[in-house]
Amino acid sequence: MKRLLTLLFALLPLSAAAQPVIRPKLVLFVAVDQFRYDYVTRFRAKYKEGLDLLLTKGAVFTNAQLLHFPTVTAVGHSVFLSGAFPSVSGIIANDWYDRASGKSVTSVSDDTVSILGGRGGLGASPRRLLVSTIGDEMKAAYEGRPKVIGISLKDRGAILAAGHSADGAYWFDSKSGSFVSSTYYFPDLPGWVKSYNASRPADCYREAEWMGKKMPGEATEKLFSMLQSSPFGNELIEEFAERAVQSEALGQRDATDLLVLSFSSNDYVGHDAGPDAPEVREICLHTDRLLGKLFRFLDSRIGMRDVLAVLTSDHGVAPLPEANAARKMPGGRMPLGIVRQTVEKALAQKYGEGRWIVSPSEHSLTLNQDLIREKKLNEAEVHQAAAQAALEIPHVYRVYTREQLVTGRFTPDEVSRRVMNGFHPVRSADVYLLLEPYWIFSARGTTHGTAFSYDAHVPLIFMGPGVRPGSFHDPTAVNDIAPTLATILGIETPSGSAGRVLSQILTER
Repeated sequence: MKRLLTLLFALLPLSAAAQPVIRPKLVLFVAVDQFRYDYVTRFRAKYKEGLDLLLTKGAVFTNAQLLHFPTVTAVGHSVFLSGAFPSVSGIIANDWYDRASGKSVTSVSDDTVSILGGRGGLGASPRRLLVSTIGDEMKAAYEGRPKVIGISLKDRGAILAAGHSADGAYWFDSKSGSFVSSTYYFPDLPGWVKSYNASRPADCYREAEWMGKKMPGEATEKLFSMLQSSPFGNELIEEFAERAVQSEALGQRDATDLLVLSFSSNDYVGHDAGPDAPEVREICLHTDRLLGKLFRFLDSRIGMRDVLAVLTSDHGVAPLPEANAARKMPGGRMPLGIVRQTVEKALAQKYGEGRWIVSPSEHSLTLNQDLIREKKLNEAEVHQAAAQAALEIPHVYRVYTREQLVTGRFTPDEVSRRVMNGFHPVRSADVYLLLEPYWIFSARGTTHGTAFSYDAHVPLIFMGPGVRPGSFHDPTAVNDIAPTLATILGIETPSGSAGRVLSQILTER
């Protein structure tokens, strides 16, 4: 009988039998900050390098969405490689009011660690992230052998997708023009980072020009800040990434490594100029060329056949209200402070004077629990009164209270589901406001953060070993990245993942 079973197993088709998993040498994850999906289609004919390769050789999802609110950088980066919604991960915004400490915190702020390099500043770590990431699961599965590194201009862009167990996360310090990290990862910066910073890479952009904007002639904080709002900031990220691959031997060892890159300059440019501006088109084309440069470097060091690349974005952006007005489209700018003023006035008239709102944001209000208790009021009733006052402000679309989100008493549509996905019972505010489409809380430029498609529809592309190229049009979530990578890599799915495996792109192995 034993011999018969052995023979039958041997005769099974290769796809049905246990097979060795073919893993890439390097997983390259690229997030292009504020890269709307339509930037893929609008500028497609002009892409000739990296984006062209991804769109030609990759599995391209045309209907990938961010299924959470708000659509901002920290939340997007926390979802990418965890698959977890903010309701589980705890990363509910770029920053929020923390009731325990009575102050605003950022998604990565950490008073227990210190900045390494640069000119100091707030410590940063992934400790506020409550779930695991692909990098964490890679480390756990293979006894720490994989190397995991995150790089961005922004601390949250470098830290959150890389995860808890990363070997390092590096971001750009605009005060010093250097890449920095924190003592969460190591007691001192690695030698190769110190050497790179000593070469003063940002200084070479003195008097450089882009789209009529000339960089300062002195290597000062003004230069380093302006670099971020031009393709030069992305160039620094790509160059630093090459140095990391070379110095850490990423993809050149006996384990699969993970390199997480976040190109942040697209976001700075987009906020200033809006999605219809020539500056946005040009930085998209520059991103195409920069990815081409990175792919050529990786091909020379590792071989692109052994690199699994994934590209997506953390959010889109709204058109400039003035541009929409010219097209006879709706939209506009909310008066500065109107929500706080309106709600404070309404609560004072109903319950008496006091500091009713303790958080700084206009779109999410944390009310003063001490004042509510002092006045012996019902907390839910105060929340509802605040929501009713906000709902009467022109161009406020919807308002949700904490009680509605905890009990599920809201309009059961996609917008509400996205708000619910973004609600964490401990960290979230008491009242959330959504404006009508194309209305923004911004006095200049434009912004993002809504549950609507212009902020939530983003590119999603996989390319490399184990991936079937082609165009895939089914609705897809950015949450699907993590379980799909986990399946390809043969590791556990991250702890809070809410996504599904994109099995249609997986090849027989």
